Amino acid sequence: MSDDAAAVEESDSETDAATDETEPSDAAEATEESPAEDSTADNSAAATDKPTDNEPAAVEEATVDELVAHITDTDEELTEPATELRSRIESLEQAVAEKDAEIDELTEKLSRSRADFKNYKKRTKKQQEQLKERATEELVERLTPVRDNLVRALDQDDDADIRPGVESTLESFDRVLDEENVEFIAPEPGDAVDPERHEVMQRVDSDQPEGSIADVYQQGYAMAGKVLQPARVTVSSDS
Repeated sequence: MSDDAAAVEESDSETDAATDETEPSDAAEATEESPAEDSTADNSAAATDKPTDNEPAAVEEATVDELVAHITDTDEELTEPATELRSRIESLEQAVAEKDAEIDELTEKLSRSRADFKNYKKRTKKQQEQLKERATEELVERLTPVRDNLVRALDQDDDADIRPGVESTLESFDRVLDEENVEFIAPEPGDAVDPERHEVMQRVDSDQPEGSIADVYQQGYAMAGKVLQPARVTVSSDS
């Protein structure tokens, strides 16, 4: 081999050695830079996929139309279900509004009914008090002439015969009692004693059968089946 060929071969060997020393270094640098680039890409993707804190609030504040539009923009296959859902929500909202209006109307009617009933109770109570106060008004109007007749009889002279006037007044008074459906309890001597209508004053000797009414001391009065005052009587004894 000539000296020139030997020099060329030695030069090529040095070049190959330099290349071998350089390649591992470049590979190492590429390996060191790749994780950083991948980490940055992953972080960027994660940041894109992660929802922001404002998204829930935005969803809550969004209207039905806005939500439906968002859904249809996201997936066209959901357009029909989303539209049906919107119609359903609108129907429910209308139904709720109608029920709320009905509740308000019923509440108002109930308030008016309570007020009317309260006023009715007040009026009824007042009317009852007035009727109670004036229950005997008509009776008193018919009794006042009877009293006037008695006053006129007493105003006569002492030697005047007032019996006819008193008898006439008594007849007027009896007519008033009869008009009020007042029944006179006036048993006859010899009648059996009725404990509910007769009050026995005492037992006396009498020609009447033993235990029967001997005499009527004072008439009694009954009205509408109720004894206002029992007749006071004497009863025949067995002696």
